[in-house]
Amino acid sequence: MKKQKLKKAAALAAVVSTVFAVTACGSKADDSSSKAEKSDTVYRTLQEIKEDGTINIGVFSDKNPFGYVDENGTYQGYDVYFANRIGEDLGVDVNFVSTEAANRIEYLQMGKVDLILANFTITDERKEEVDFALPYMNVALGGVSPDSHVIKSLDDWDKDDQMIVISGTTAETYLTENYPDIPLQKYDSYATAKNALENGNGAAWTNDDTEVIAFALQNKGYTVGISQLGNKDTIAPAVSKGNETLLNWINEEIQSLEGEQFFHKDYDETLVATYGEEYKEELVVEGGKTE
Repeated sequence: MKKQKLKKAAALAAVVSTVFAVTACGSKADDSSSKAEKSDTVYRTLQEIKEDGTINIGVFSDKNPFGYVDENGTYQGYDVYFANRIGEDLGVDVNFVSTEAANRIEYLQMGKVDLILANFTITDERKEEVDFALPYMNVALGGVSPDSHVIKSLDDWDKDDQMIVISGTTAETYLTENYPDIPLQKYDSYATAKNALENGNGAAWTNDDTEVIAFALQNKGYTVGISQLGNKDTIAPAVSKGNETLLNWINEEIQSLEGEQFFHKDYDETLVATYGEEYKEELVVEGGKTE
């Protein structure tokens, strides 16, 4: 009788031990899942940025006059001017991170930067991957070509010619969707695209109108034959998807800066030498208002 009771007790203990082990394993799995969910959030909130004392902002380093590094190794340009004001009003230092057009979204998704200020045109496709703040500049696509063979329309494109574009830009997307028969010669940076045009590697270069206008003004022998392709668009700051605290602060900042006409001052400091006064009202957006 005692042996039977002992056997039953041992069996019961084994069952309890097994249940405990399974429950414990389940608890660890839940903990791991919870940690995994937390690790998916790569962005830093506004409070975390303030506590750290530094905001990481992605800008171009080779796109004069919007974002570039001068001879002293200092970041300059229209986007950089705005970035410095953001740091000042947040009360933090600005750490500039050099970016290319093709990795702007990637840098936000990786948490490498908190904010992108790099001539980032708002598109529906990009809205699915990042969150855009209010716009601060108008933009359209344009085309620049040598004076010896000015391209004024893409409708009669010579099939033997190639169009220079930069990977990851709205120009690449627009041409791929609307002119699939035009061969594209793709480059990773603005500097290499400019060099390609100067070296005669393509018949024309399509990019933001601000960029091709600047190129033609700064380099003799080139003409912006195509002043606008497609619709007018806007440029805006971008943050990681879901980073509402930083997004809301940026929107409030843009709205508050309207009172001092900040972006007109920014234009005067960084763009007027390139574009003159004639383009100011066409390009500048104050308070996020495009109309």
